[in-house]
Parts: sequence; structure tokens; C-alpha cells
Amino acid sequence: MATPSLNELIAQKAALEREIESRRSQEREDAIAKVRSIMSEYGLTLADLGQRSARVGTAVAKGSKVAAKYRNTATGETWSGRGLQPKWLKAALASGKTLGDFAV
Repeated sequence: MATPSLNELIAQKAALEREIESRRSQEREDAIAKVRSIMSEYGLTLADLGQRSARVGTAVAKGSKVAAKYRNTATGETWSGRGLQPKWLKAALASGKTLGDFAV
């Protein structure tokens, strides 16, 4: 059996990607139909689903702000002490200053 050429492989890849997208779309449609059927069977509405997810979402506050612990007095930039140090702080520390010099 001959080895397929690059163009043949590219064509096969494109055909596979189309098939994957087609199957993904079909499975999604099937899942939606299944969910609608279950909702109908139990008399559920979208509001019923929203109430439950709202309670779960309030348990964990994502993306909440943290108070600044360090401030660059020259520019007013701040850093909470979490994550990577900002460039202005790294440069100041490299020049001999300490974190205490920037404490809020």
C-alpha cells in the first residue's frame, strides 16, 4: 500500500474535522433534546434551574478584590501582595529598597 501524499493527508484531516464537528453538533442536539424531555417530565422551568445555580454561585465569591498592601508613592500604583510582583516593585527592590518602604 502506498504512503499517502501530503495533500491527501490534508484532505483526510479536513474530512475528519468536518465529521468531528458534525458529530459534536448532533450530540449537542441530542443532549438538548434529552434535557428538554427531562424538564418536561418533571415540570421544570429555566427559572427552577436558575434558582439552584444562584445559591451555589453565592457560596464562593470569585474574583473578589483584595486590599492593597504595597503602594508606589510616585505613581500611585498598588499591589496586593498576591501573584507576581509588579515591574515597578521589582525595579525598586533591585535598587536597594525594601518591601517595608512601600507598605500601605
